[in-house]
Amino acid sequence: MKKLKYYFLSVVFISTSIFAQNQEKVKPQGHTDQNKFRQMKDVLPTPSNTRTASGAPGHEYTQQKVDYIMDIRLDESKNQIFGNEKITYHNNSKDYLEYLWIQLDQNMRAKDSKTPDVKSDNFNGAFNGPVSFAKANLKKRFDGGFNIEEVKNSDGSDLSFMINRTMMRINLPKALAPGDTFKFQIKWWYNVNNHIIEGGRSGYEAFPDGNNTYVIAQFYPRLCVYDNVEGWQNMQFWGRSEFALEFGDFDVKLTVPADHKLEATGVLQNEKDVLTKQQLKRFEQAKKSFKDPVFIVTQEEAEKAEKVRSTKTKTWHFRAKNVRDFAFATSRKFLWDAMAVDINGRSVMAISLYSKEGNPLWEEHSTRVVANTLEEYSKLTFDYPYNKAVSVHAQMGMEYPMICFNYGRPNPDGTYSERLKRGMIGVITHEVGHNFFPMIVNSDERQWTWMDEGLNSFVETLAELDYDPNFFTGNLPKDMVTYMGGDQSYISPIMSQGDYVHQFGPNAYAKPAAGLYMLRHTIMGPELFDYAFRTYSKRWMFKHPTPADFFRTMEDASAMDLDWFWRGWFYTTDYTDIGVKQVKSYYLTDKPTDKAKEAAKLNNLNLDDYKGKLVYYAEAEEGKVPENAKNVSDFTAINDYLNSLSDEEKKAQMTDAEAPKYFYEVTFEKPGGLVMPIILELTYADGTKERKTYPAQIWRYNEHEVKKVLRTQKAITNIVVDPDLETADVDLSNNSWPKKVEQSDFDQFKDKVKG
Repeated sequence: MKKLKYYFLSVVFISTSIFAQNQEKVKPQGHTDQNKFRQMKDVLPTPSNTRTASGAPGHEYTQQKVDYIMDIRLDESKNQIFGNEKITYHNNSKDYLEYLWIQLDQNMRAKDSKTPDVKSDNFNGAFNGPVSFAKANLKKRFDGGFNIEEVKNSDGSDLSFMINRTMMRINLPKALAPGDTFKFQIKWWYNVNNHIIEGGRSGYEAFPDGNNTYVIAQFYPRLCVYDNVEGWQNMQFWGRSEFALEFGDFDVKLTVPADHKLEATGVLQNEKDVLTKQQLKRFEQAKKSFKDPVFIVTQEEAEKAEKVRSTKTKTWHFRAKNVRDFAFATSRKFLWDAMAVDINGRSVMAISLYSKEGNPLWEEHSTRVVANTLEEYSKLTFDYPYNKAVSVHAQMGMEYPMICFNYGRPNPDGTYSERLKRGMIGVITHEVGHNFFPMIVNSDERQWTWMDEGLNSFVETLAELDYDPNFFTGNLPKDMVTYMGGDQSYISPIMSQGDYVHQFGPNAYAKPAAGLYMLRHTIMGPELFDYAFRTYSKRWMFKHPTPADFFRTMEDASAMDLDWFWRGWFYTTDYTDIGVKQVKSYYLTDKPTDKAKEAAKLNNLNLDDYKGKLVYYAEAEEGKVPENAKNVSDFTAINDYLNSLSDEEKKAQMTDAEAPKYFYEVTFEKPGGLVMPIILELTYADGTKERKTYPAQIWRYNEHEVKKVLRTQKAITNIVVDPDLETADVDLSNNSWPKKVEQSDFDQFKDKVKG
């Protein structure tokens, strides 16, 4: 084996500019002395028999069950809903319950609601003009709260209750013992809001032709969650943070005008009573069509129905088992199409209801997007367990079990922009995806918005890219740069209750989604991530997970310590900024280089005296040896070192052919507070490129700066940190060596004039 001869090692200092943060754009971030890799035992709750250290439900895990039998009537002439519900509450906990808490979400629109009072009035001149002034001050206040007519025991006797804004406490005659059930009933009605005017997650839209479309949810008094984490989840509903609900069985009869088409949560029980023979036949055809939707009601038929109004009614009867909520949509304007989706050998129906105002966009995409969403989410989580998923055209985006309401309306002439199309595809994917999170993996939306919105937005991103590889999702790490690098006084940690954050969308949707995308593509890899994510999803199907259950399961199923990531990305507002601070280039050769000769000459050195020694000198960034180059030092000769080795040790040394010719000592700095992997793209003198990634643990002993030596056979001409923007790096000015010089607008103008 041919051993290394003595070499001259020329060392070149090439410094890059230290990161100078734009003070107006990003406030400086200080570094703490706390180890970013310390475990999260100080943050996560202590494991127990109900929730294990692995992130799985424990052997003593329990949850309540609530069953509803409801008769609902829609009065289209007055836009009112009347309801009578019978509730069976199953106390599966080990606790005695003195009272039950019920959500009255419509009370946020009651005349005495405090919801408007907590909103700031931003006075600016005449409220930015007469229109703004009129909207803010001259509109009548809508009275949309629940009118509770009766609350009775199962024997018909009155039941004591107390209403506190959007919550109602049922005072039980005696404490409900573990394992017992309590039956009672509530009779109520309310004025349905025009959601175009009043806003909200349900309501009606009035069209110029005199017809309405109704998308109805939060329309009945619903039991709050009682669990072993929060006790009663009875936070008030202020309109933003959504809902925490128990699973149960629903038996619901919906009475609406006879010429309405209607869809709802659950399985239709009386289809022969409410559908025509032709509609039934078409629906049977749709059950066998796995490629293209089949019309149950065509546009021509829907337009014909718009012109008349029936004075009769029909009652649609639905049953749903093991769902957490119920919603429905109804109108005579609806077109109706459907197709089958193969979910691992089982047929599920993808369905859309939409008015003609949604076409041609909805006819082309809605049901196909529903089908794609069910397929992609099932691959990443679990097989979709329900019989259908319905997309309904409305000017909003909102989700419920098996049914969701989605925007996306073309211009009156049917034209639409690419942006509108992608927006519609995105919202349908997102809202249908909510069937998985939180309708089945049933997290507490009121407390932890990100557990349904963030996880769902992440899987939505993968589903959208499957539907269209060029889809702009807005949920990738690179999309977080502006948000995370912004004014820290307007940014909250992800682990914040949703009612109290400034930028709700980035906080609860995009940043968690981008973080999970980063985990999958950059930190863990798809194989490890997908197995762990699927494990979490299956463990918590039809149960109530917490953030700790998610964090622990992802680590338990992957054998990866991710506490550094959860702590930084979810519990702080730190940002990523990793850069190249300095590069020292070492050239290994068996002959003195011209640069070595020049350095020796400047320092009055005789190179013959340095045979077998390492010549070390500094070079300025422009590639010239500075006149004051004085850094020449003696090192142990390589051949002296080799000669000192034993025969066995010599066998472990590289041959001339194997030895790297170039060495680059790269110093990386981290002005940002987050620890992240260092992702490098190396460009060589021959134009080829190579990628290299150092795990985030590289920062474990020094979070300010670290050094790595790159050993190569070819000269490196360019080093770029995070070339694909995988880590949401907020400042790219320090990401390259040699440092990229951005031409100013003035210089660009001068070059243009010269040209």
